[in-house]
Amino acid sequence: MLFRGHPPLARDAVFELLDLCHSVAAMIVRYYESDDRAGLLRRKDDRTPLTKADLEAHRMLSAGLKKIAPALPLLSEESDADEIANRREWDTFWMVDPLDGTREFLERTGQFTINVALIQKQRPVFGLIFEPLKQAASVGVVGEGAWRFQRAGDCWENSQLCTREPPARQLTVLASHRHDNPLLDSCLSYLSSSYELERLNSGSALKFCDLAAGRGDCYPRFSLCSEWDVAAGDALVTAAGGCVLGMDGQPLVYNNRDTLLSPNFLAIGDPRLDLWGNVLEALKER
Repeated sequence: MLFRGHPPLARDAVFELLDLCHSVAAMIVRYYESDDRAGLLRRKDDRTPLTKADLEAHRMLSAGLKKIAPALPLLSEESDADEIANRREWDTFWMVDPLDGTREFLERTGQFTINVALIQKQRPVFGLIFEPLKQAASVGVVGEGAWRFQRAGDCWENSQLCTREPPARQLTVLASHRHDNPLLDSCLSYLSSSYELERLNSGSALKFCDLAAGRGDCYPRFSLCSEWDVAAGDALVTAAGGCVLGMDGQPLVYNNRDTLLSPNFLAIGDPRLDLWGNVLEALKER
């Protein structure tokens, strides 16, 4: 079932990936629960924080992914410039955020994740979002389905994930107060003229998990983020029956530009909804 259409990975690779992320998560949780939980080292050029947990998670994932798929290169948030100098030449590779939501980690909200995506021909075909504090993961294999995996002893229990058809004239919007901005305000204001809106806030990539599990209907993103923040969630939502569209109305492509910043996007649980058209009109009116 899993990875049937993605020959770089063996059929049981998802369980190897789950076990790898479980080990990385245990390390992250040790930092989170210790007096030196953050191990804050410095601020990056973009003012985002870097911690010992970020770097150790990167190291562990790099080594573990190399064992699972030796031929595949890695593009991680913590990769140095030399390691990804030839990234535009890669056809198939891992795109990873070892600790997504470092600010949430530092502020002890619990809303941080490990994001692992497999990119083929500039599109994510596999996505795994691991929640360290819950010992659980949301996994999507494009064209095959999406599942929620929960650690139970030494095993993984799983259940199917599927996006939902929203109730008539109602819409649950997934967002984060940290990323409020005028574009998002315009989007929500426009949608509220046609729908009764509920807003569900969460941090890091958890909004993709909520969308894939049918707990929300759309996730508009108009604030700065990078491709490794989005790729795993894109694959997850797509595999669960939704879509992630740029402002041109097309699926996002990855690793095809000089920058690794993600363009603005709208993730939609039910692609039959004309939410993209509504959002585009809202932005035109600004």
